[in-house]
Amino acid sequence: MTKPIVYFTQEISPDSLIRIYQALGRELTGNIGVKISTGEPGGHNYLKPDLIAKLVQKLNASIIECNTAYAGRRNTLSEHLRAVEEHGFTKIAPVDIMDAEGEFEIPVSNGRHLQYDIVGNHLKNYDSILNLAHFKGHAMGGFGGVIKNQSIGVASSAGKAYIHTAGATRNVNELWGKIAEQNAFLESMAEAAKAVADYMHGNILYINVMNNLSVDCDCDSHPENPCMADIGILGSVDPVAVDQAAIDKIWSSTDRGRDHFIARVERQNGRHILPYAESLQLGSREYELVDLD
Repeated sequence: MTKPIVYFTQEISPDSLIRIYQALGRELTGNIGVKISTGEPGGHNYLKPDLIAKLVQKLNASIIECNTAYAGRRNTLSEHLRAVEEHGFTKIAPVDIMDAEGEFEIPVSNGRHLQYDIVGNHLKNYDSILNLAHFKGHAMGGFGGVIKNQSIGVASSAGKAYIHTAGATRNVNELWGKIAEQNAFLESMAEAAKAVADYMHGNILYINVMNNLSVDCDCDSHPENPCMADIGILGSVDPVAVDQAAIDKIWSSTDRGRDHFIARVERQNGRHILPYAESLQLGSREYELVDLD
């Protein structure tokens, strides 16, 4: 079979985001949602409005998010909307907190852990999605790219609890007492991401922006400062390929901070999500890299 193409540019700018999107050769249509992390207040590494505005507005899209499942400034609708406004996203596009009016279940096919995924009710309103992820480390997942952005990111608060506990509970109050074994958690993320891809009938494009490379996620209100220099932007129609390509960029880097980043990924066995996602037929770890520079 033909390997999926992953496009790459070192330039991280509004124009290069558009160039990556156009290179993918597939136009998103209908009501479009751009899934980002709006960033926990106190943190500063999330994708900034001035970087993404040009592409979001070109697509005439809404920014889409869901509430968190941990104590913070984004676990209720009112506080999340206030954080979104403070971070400047409401100035560039409509922002839709998708579980503002409830949630619904979508099927998980051939899952080892999840019977279903629980997503924000407003997902029903979208015909296509641009999964626009800030690639970085993550305290629980090892790293976060498009797969995490599509699984944890699209899940409602209850859905986040369900994924983190590998199907043990959807009760947010029970989450921390029922956290799953690490590989089961990673596999549950992959299963949830596949459920969203199936629900959207593949009408999703995937971009990883590799800047502000901290070992901590944008959900952290006090993240560690970036340990590596910016690398660039990767884009693909294949989520596994674009996350694998980002990991390969880290592993092949000569940056002095790479070892620290790799240590975070390895501590959490983070790369395990990639072969498991491939086994679910979410995508391919083998890819062809096309450098747009």
